[in-house]
Amino acid sequence: MSKQALKIFVLSLACITSPSLSIGQDVATEPPDVILQSSIQSPTQTARSPRPADFNTEIYYKNKLELSLESGYLPFNIPFVYDFFVGGDYSKNPLDYTVVPIFPSLRWQMGNVSGSKFLRGNTDLTATVSVTLIPRGPENHYAAFDLGLRRNFVQPNSRVAPYFEARVGAGFIDAQEPNGNSYAQGQNFTFTLMTGAGARYNFNGRYSMALGATYFHVSNAYLSEPKYDDNGINVWGPLFGFNMRLGKPRR
Repeated sequence: MSKQALKIFVLSLACITSPSLSIGQDVATEPPDVILQSSIQSPTQTARSPRPADFNTEIYYKNKLELSLESGYLPFNIPFVYDFFVGGDYSKNPLDYTVVPIFPSLRWQMGNVSGSKFLRGNTDLTATVSVTLIPRGPENHYAAFDLGLRRNFVQPNSRVAPYFEARVGAGFIDAQEPNGNSYAQGQNFTFTLMTGAGARYNFNGRYSMALGATYFHVSNAYLSEPKYDDNGINVWGPLFGFNMRLGKPRR
C-alpha cells in the first residue's frame, strides 16, 4: 500500500469512530440518578385524580343561621287534607279563598349532612312571623307565629336540594261569620297548619333561593262551635323564597 493510500485510510477510520466515541462519552458523563429518573414514569402521571370535595359541607352544617323571606299566591281551594283524623267527609267549604302569605323566617340548621342515598341531608328548625293578605274572601288579613321543620335532601356537589316541610302555629284573623257572612271564619283566634315541598338552589355559601308549593290551612279547632261553625280555609299554591346566611362562613 502506498503512503498516499495509507493516509486516506487512517483519516476515513478517524471520521467513522469519532461520533461513536462522543455519543458514548455523553451517556457516560450523565449522573446515574438522571438516567434512572428519565427511564421511570412520574408517579403524578399514573396516579388517579383526587376525588373532589363536597362543597355542600360549606352550605349545610350544624348551627348555621339563615334569614329567610318567602311569599306565595295560593288560589286553589280544596277540602281539609287531614279530614280523616277528625272523622270528616272531605266536603269543601263552598266559600272560595285566595291568600297571599308573607313569611319572614329565621332558619337554624340542626345538624351536619348525614344519611345515605336519596335520604342524605340535614334539617332546619324554622321560626316564622307570618302576615297573610286575603284578596278573595270575606276576611282581609291574618297574622300568626309558626314553628316548623324542613328536611333538605342534599346530594354531593349538587347546587339543587329538594325539601319537604311542615309548620304549625296560631294567630288572629278578622273573622266575619259573627258579622253574618256564611261559611266565613267563626272567631278571631285561629290555628295554622302548613305542609309543602320544593327545591332549593344555592348560589354560594351565603345566598340561596327556593321554589315550591305549599298547602295552607286556617281554622279555630272547633272552639267557635256551637255558636259559629268552624269552616276553615284550605288552599294551596306556589311559594317562592330567598335565604341569606347570618354571621361568618364555616371555617
